[in-house]
Amino acid sequence: MTPAALRRLAFLTFALLALGAAPLHAQREKLPMEDLEIVEKKWPNTKRTYTGLRYIVLKPATDPKSAPAGDGAMCSVVYKGMLLDGTVFDETADPKAPLRARIGRGELIQGWDEALQLMRRGEKWLLIVPPEMAYGSRGRPPAIKRNATLVFEMELVDFEKK
Repeated sequence: MTPAALRRLAFLTFALLALGAAPLHAQREKLPMEDLEIVEKKWPNTKRTYTGLRYIVLKPATDPKSAPAGDGAMCSVVYKGMLLDGTVFDETADPKAPLRARIGRGELIQGWDEALQLMRRGEKWLLIVPPEMAYGSRGRPPAIKRNATLVFEMELVDFEKK
């Protein structure tokens, strides 16, 4: 083998080793297997965030070019919270009396904190929240059992930046 060929071989070997050493970050599925089957059957076109939230945009933003709410924003939200079987456990449907909460300050479940940072004013989503991004192993008895996957229809009525 010529010195040039040896250098190319050494370079290719090094490149392959470097690529092989790079970690592949496959996101593990956060939905329990039985819940995943229900979600994929009932809502096959959901988008998925890298953290495991799933969502469908039901209504586009009033101004699609506007910025998302972002961390620290005070949000006004109307919503309906349901279990996977459709049982409603909480809701506020009147846009004149929405839920008001600040994003990223521990006032909301983790799934809402993430979703609201991505939503734009006037947007309505169907949001599917894995248990560990909702109430986890403790649940919120009696309405929400332990390790429950939650489904929300939520509309970001308005928000104010901090």
